[in-house]
Amino acid sequence: MFIIGELINGMYSNIAFALKERDKKIVQTCALEQISNGADALDLSCGPASKNPLIDLPWLVEAVQEVTDKPLCLDSGKPKVIEEGLKAAKNKTIINSTTADIEKLEILIPLAKKYQSKLIGITIDTRGIPQNKDQRLELAAVILTHAGENDFPIQDLYLDPIAMPVNVAQSQMQDILGAIHEFKMISDPSPKTVIGLSNVSQGAKLRSLINRTFLTMAVASGLDSAILDPNDKELLDTLITAELILNKNIYCDSYLEAYRKK
Repeated sequence: MFIIGELINGMYSNIAFALKERDKKIVQTCALEQISNGADALDLSCGPASKNPLIDLPWLVEAVQEVTDKPLCLDSGKPKVIEEGLKAAKNKTIINSTTADIEKLEILIPLAKKYQSKLIGITIDTRGIPQNKDQRLELAAVILTHAGENDFPIQDLYLDPIAMPVNVAQSQMQDILGAIHEFKMISDPSPKTVIGLSNVSQGAKLRSLINRTFLTMAVASGLDSAILDPNDKELLDTLITAELILNKNIYCDSYLEAYRKK
């Protein structure tokens, strides 16, 4: 599992403060803590509080890459903000994200090619959030088609079925898991799959338990990557154990410790 740490986000009070005060140490400490707990990449988002994301996202990029060469997942709904982050990046990058809207695909796929970045494609368009697996597959096909037509490497594409909060979209959970499984079969080579895990438990009381359970089921459905909180030890232990049971790691009595050292 490719783990993308979610915590460098302006929606969190510590990162919002760091952005306002230009305090690199807060951001760098958050980055290193997530990496020490298992993050393979770091999601960077200015959040809704940022008054000038065109400046704030490059600042986050520069602050983080002073202390790590891990890939950076640049998170913004505005292509211009993404490009400013890409310009500042020396590390490998992932664009988070494009939708299935043609206008966005025509901007972000060439941008990903230009900067040799990987790309997350979210299965949503101007019609709104898909309501079932078939709609998700239809939108995934649109993203894949445009990637192929623009010679974007499919192995560098992550498809996101949009993880919905279980407390408001319980009936969609099975469709989301089914979409993860079927995304792997709609092209050869197949795209990778990713979810924003915290969305599943948003607004719920037992958030950590819901996240752990859904992640286990998603891994069994073929999930390749998740944007999550790597500092949640129980969540990471559950992930490691799920992959062990799926024969992705070799068993030993100290497998948790062995995997974390890997």
